[in-house]
Amino acid sequence: MAQSMSYNPSAGLAGMLKKGHTSYSGITDATLRNVEACREISTITRTSLGPNGMNKLVVNHLGRIIVTSDCATIVKELEIEHPAAKMLQLAAEAQDFECGDGTNLVVSFAGELLAQTEDLVRMGLHPADVVSGYAAAGEKLMTCLEEMTLLCGGGMGDGRKQEELERVIRPVLAAKQLGSEDILAPLVAEACLGTMSSSSGAASVNVESVRIAKILGGSIGQSHVIHGFLALRGLETSLTSCDNAKIAVYACGIEASATEAKGTVLMKNADDLKNYNKSEEKKMEEIIKSIADSGVKVIVSGGTVSEMAMHFIERYGMLCLKIGSKWELRRLCVATGSTAMVRLGAPTPDEMGWCDSVKQMEVGGKPVTVFRQKGEGGKKSKLSTIVLRASTSSVLADLERAIDDGVHAARTACKDGRLVPGAGATEMEMSLRIAAFADTCPGLDQYAIRAFGKALEVVPRTLAENAGLDQGKVLAALGAAHASGKKLAGVDIDAMGNSDATGVEEETKVVDLFATKATAFRLAIDAALTVLRVDQIIMSKQAGGGRGASAADQMAGM
Repeated sequence: MAQSMSYNPSAGLAGMLKKGHTSYSGITDATLRNVEACREISTITRTSLGPNGMNKLVVNHLGRIIVTSDCATIVKELEIEHPAAKMLQLAAEAQDFECGDGTNLVVSFAGELLAQTEDLVRMGLHPADVVSGYAAAGEKLMTCLEEMTLLCGGGMGDGRKQEELERVIRPVLAAKQLGSEDILAPLVAEACLGTMSSSSGAASVNVESVRIAKILGGSIGQSHVIHGFLALRGLETSLTSCDNAKIAVYACGIEASATEAKGTVLMKNADDLKNYNKSEEKKMEEIIKSIADSGVKVIVSGGTVSEMAMHFIERYGMLCLKIGSKWELRRLCVATGSTAMVRLGAPTPDEMGWCDSVKQMEVGGKPVTVFRQKGEGGKKSKLSTIVLRASTSSVLADLERAIDDGVHAARTACKDGRLVPGAGATEMEMSLRIAAFADTCPGLDQYAIRAFGKALEVVPRTLAENAGLDQGKVLAALGAAHASGKKLAGVDIDAMGNSDATGVEEETKVVDLFATKATAFRLAIDAALTVLRVDQIIMSKQAGGGRGASAADQMAGM
């Protein structure tokens, strides 16, 4: 204790902290280093923004290969350790959890804000002035963003119409899978509508109620929706179909249970052995018969099914399916209204589930079992399954991520159906309004506010750049269109290769969800301001060897 209390003032911070620590302070060593790290991660993901965004091939530490343009997946698999860049990753993950879409907008806009900050700091502005200006511009942005919703007719209706959901989902899918949105959007909308409650009131979509089953082979056009549950394995019995089936689900195996205490059975002759086997057979037959007498036609087991039990299941004309995953078993219980039992015996009426039809089918040469709910009489299925077909596993995984974003977009639209113009139209209009707002602000804040408006141009500029257009020409034409009052003018990515086109669509048909856009801007601004408020970085010595480069090594290399 006496040694730790002795402090050498001449040693500075090093004399107070444990040996092996690293520290950086000041604008050059801390602020600009953080800005540069965030700008680098933003540069990586920006080329994946928009419908023509490029994919990234990431090989993680386990050797798994991921090919995707989804920003949240990219930054997660990169395993970022730089403390400042980690903040952008956390912001992207928060956006993915809350809205499912707009993750690339978060990272790109935050990175562009910090890139603009670097110029302001080198001009002589203090980071506190930049933070104050960005905060004022952020408040103005949210106010103007609500006004933009009026340009799209106020938003969608009650969310129970197929065409309304498709209009919202299609741009989200196009940003991930350009060319497949016309196939996937109706499937996602149908799956979401199939699980909505039929009662009056606000529509709602539960993301967990839309499941994706990936089957390798075929093409995307062969994908379809099943209102119910699909198990990726065939039935164990010779019977392969059943209508109006009562279902019993067992979380345990269907076999003779072993005793807890070890014992020895002494058999003196062949009759003793025969009688022993008969007693076991008789007990198993009693159990299976009691299940059949309760009206059950389908037995689902979460464990093994013994040959003796399968023999009696076949005798009493029931279907049997084995599901090894407890998560799949839980989804089947939700879809059919069953209760997973841990005891082997006849289920009570409350424990039994029900399904319109159970049938074994063959999809792409693979046997699957379909539990279908027809939804007659206005009833809705509690679970919908989108059967995805594609030629490679990488495409299937990327399609799954795109559909997951589409389902999240449908959920967000049901909560807040307000829409804003897409294709960079909203960002360009906001850029002009923020620039005009900067002219009314006295003091040093106006420089930061003007830089904030300039940073908003990153979206239309990136859309044009990724589409192979001349970004300078497109931005000039787009700015002129908005200055003349054409507030719906956006980037026309279809103008690629046409030398006469300006790359600007005077009235874009693409729409974005207001809630997704507002949340993305808020998270990006918060992440950027958090980075700018840091003036000193102090890191303790890393414990153990660690995996890969440490945060201190990354800071030293910046």
